[in-house]
Amino acid sequence: MSPLRPESKAQIHFLKTGFKSLTSPPVMLLIFLLIYAQSFLVNAAPSKDLDPRWTAFSLDSNISVEHKAWQQFLDKYLIFDDKGQSYMSYGKVNQQDKKMLEKYLSYLTELSPKDLSKKQQMAYWINLYNAKTVSLILDEYPVKSIRKLGKSWFSSGPWDDKVLVIDNIEVSLNDIEHRILRPIYNQASLHYALNCASYSCPNLSATVFTSANAQSQLAEGARNYINHARGVSFDKDGELVLSSIYKWYREDFGITRLDLLTHLIGYSDKALGDKLRTYEGSINYEYDWNLNELK
Repeated sequence: MSPLRPESKAQIHFLKTGFKSLTSPPVMLLIFLLIYAQSFLVNAAPSKDLDPRWTAFSLDSNISVEHKAWQQFLDKYLIFDDKGQSYMSYGKVNQQDKKMLEKYLSYLTELSPKDLSKKQQMAYWINLYNAKTVSLILDEYPVKSIRKLGKSWFSSGPWDDKVLVIDNIEVSLNDIEHRILRPIYNQASLHYALNCASYSCPNLSATVFTSANAQSQLAEGARNYINHARGVSFDKDGELVLSSIYKWYREDFGITRLDLLTHLIGYSDKALGDKLRTYEGSINYEYDWNLNELK
């Protein structure tokens, strides 16, 4: 240990007096409330809150939105395990392909969504959300979880950061999900399209979204997730365990427990569907925020 310099006397004084102030009841209560608030924000999801600036769309769009670069990136770096779960090979992405991804994102943000049809817009926003999420991880890689990202001191992820500029409007990932996609399209299956770069997330689709395939992609994503243990499973005691997505976004999956189970049964294979139809026990919720990566 280095010897103390003369100016360190002030530091010693702080340790003797300042620490006592930090541990005083009012300060400790404030610290507790801040920690509690952060925990609440992490475990609570934003409600649908339409931003009317994004409601305009073209009735006769003749624009062909090009997603080839994103498809090439997925073809090269998205892999699947033997149970059908997708992972991103972040550590293998080379600089050339990272630049290609950034160029694709620039291309999308230079488009004006209002010039696209409503169907084109759905695919546009989904691809933009997923590609930007991957880009944010690559910017900070290696990282154990997306929750390590975020510019705010109290943030537990990058979702509220204004990371895009479209039509001269700053846009966050939460804007795309909660103020554009969810309120405009009102489809619970959208939750199976947006990937948060975490183990418990629905798959990042191996095929880019387009106006022609979006609905079939959403249905496929729902089936893949619900019939995988990340989405729906039963523990050793026979209790139903669901992804926390179904708790955070309960309003999208129905008001009642029956609504939620009906949604799950609608995409379940026969064996799972039969178990869900007769299930009357409690429901537990889990989520794993570890990075969706296989090295």
